[in-house]
Amino acid sequence: MSHPKRTVFLMFFDAILINLALFGSFYLRLAIEENSSVSTDYYSTYIDAAVFATIAILAAFHFFGLYKTIWRYASVGELLSITYAVTVGVGITFVIVFFQAPQRMPYTVSLLFWLTTIFLVGGARFTQRLRQENSKHSSGPEQPKRILIIGAGDAGVLALRELKNREFQEGYPIGFIDDSRRKISLQLQGFPVLGSREEIPEVVRKYKVDEIIIAIPSASGETIRELVEICKGTKATLKILPGVYDIIGGKLNVSAIRNVQVEDLLGRDPVSVDLEEVAGYLKGQVILVTGAGGSIGSELCRQILRFGPEKLILAGRGENSIFEIEQELKKYPVSAEILDIKDAEKVRRIFQKYKPAVVFHAAAHKHVPLMENNPEEALRNNIYGTHNLAQAAAETGVKTFVLISTDKAVNPTSIMGASKRIAEMVIQDYDKRSETKFVAVRFGNVLGSRGSVIPTFKKQILAGGPVTVTDERMTRYFMTIPEAGQLVIQAGAMASGGEIFILDMGKPVKIIDLARDLIKLSGLEVDKDIKIVTTGTRPGEKLFEELLTDEEGTTATKNKRIFVARPNNISSGQINEVVTEISERGNLLQKEETEALIRNLVPDFRKNELEK
Repeated sequence: MSHPKRTVFLMFFDAILINLALFGSFYLRLAIEENSSVSTDYYSTYIDAAVFATIAILAAFHFFGLYKTIWRYASVGELLSITYAVTVGVGITFVIVFFQAPQRMPYTVSLLFWLTTIFLVGGARFTQRLRQENSKHSSGPEQPKRILIIGAGDAGVLALRELKNREFQEGYPIGFIDDSRRKISLQLQGFPVLGSREEIPEVVRKYKVDEIIIAIPSASGETIRELVEICKGTKATLKILPGVYDIIGGKLNVSAIRNVQVEDLLGRDPVSVDLEEVAGYLKGQVILVTGAGGSIGSELCRQILRFGPEKLILAGRGENSIFEIEQELKKYPVSAEILDIKDAEKVRRIFQKYKPAVVFHAAAHKHVPLMENNPEEALRNNIYGTHNLAQAAAETGVKTFVLISTDKAVNPTSIMGASKRIAEMVIQDYDKRSETKFVAVRFGNVLGSRGSVIPTFKKQILAGGPVTVTDERMTRYFMTIPEAGQLVIQAGAMASGGEIFILDMGKPVKIIDLARDLIKLSGLEVDKDIKIVTTGTRPGEKLFEELLTDEEGTTATKNKRIFVARPNNISSGQINEVVTEISERGNLLQKEETEALIRNLVPDFRKNELEK
């Protein structure tokens, strides 16, 4: 039915309900009248009231938008609109009749008319919604998939509402699972709480559940892991709501309900960011990010733009990655620059052109095996490149310079890790002799980054295996890209100069456990569908990573996820010698020479290997 025809039909139907309500109100009033003879003036009053009430209430319905509402989605808001509209219409009717009719409209009639109109009009409207929902529950053999929601809380209700709003096209819920004994056997919006997590297999079997949705955004990684283990014992597919910070303002799109990922199993406390403090050093400033096309660099750019910088400079060597992030952020005040940080003159020109107030240095060579085979590139890019940026920052008056470092810089056994340790020393040296606040932020592996083990495992699983792990004992610290970006920005706000900030990475995770989890989350069985093969450690790899050297220790900060390492005593002369050697002979350095050069600043580099 077209919109004009629908409106005319509804107005005609409402007019009948209004007059029925008015007639019933007068009838009830006169039925309890003590005098058996009723004045004929009442009949004239009734006729006047019927005309004025029909016009006034229909006009009020139109004003309050009741003829533009899709009533199968009606909720409390629509009921309130009906109440407001009827109140206005009855009030106007009472006033007009008071002055126009031969006898005023009795108060009891007005009250009864108000109540019965709301009841009849509201009841008629909501009957359509009830019919709609009942038809979905009794749709016969072609019913959509049956869904079990884990979590009878706010997130569970959000998931339920979204399924309803989609007319249960994605499936309809048969009920909830919740560990709160007070909720079990009760109903939530008409759907029962069927039991606790231990009863999931039985509930799935009994109700023939096709899909399970985990709707506990604040759950720890351990809890998610337990639920995944329980649910994997059933034939139902498993999905999860995003984290609590991904559900903005209580809004949820059904597409946000996704498959469980490895990140969900890590589940640490949400990152707490002091927005006021962060905005204080980023808002209205020119910000430069090196490595802006990389995983961490691009995430930093997205988050920095939330704080209203005057301009954001996207600097990087790879034209494709810089083009992609520029296109993504083109509606913001951004400028893109193709920049090789080893080019000291180009670096100086970029800094003089934009005069940034804050620099986030995320550009680096990070792949351990590749840097073992190309050690001169690690030194030129990670050490000499950092020196070029630090020098330009000091010369142009940059306020804050943040180096993105790595846990591999601690007691390094790889060329890559050692080059990042010396890069930390370079910026600490510049901090002592310039007005710029130079700091480093050190953290471990980032899930989903280009250099992460996760994409490799996923490709191996898609190819049918095997999944390769270098050593069953190997552990690593992990965090997600967004939380790493938030903590880096917060650390920059806390900088006073010379610090190495250590991000809380939680507990180390065994790489082989990560491989097993990915296989299970892919709906496959370890060894049966996909085998895990141990290949042996690669050159420069450690079985476990550390976040601190023995000498550094830590100092707590006001953010419980960020710590500060005590700075080491560093010789400016030694650093300058190493930087000069790299700048003059970088491409000509042999592997033995690069390692000897590193030991000038990091005496313990590969000490254990040398003693073998």
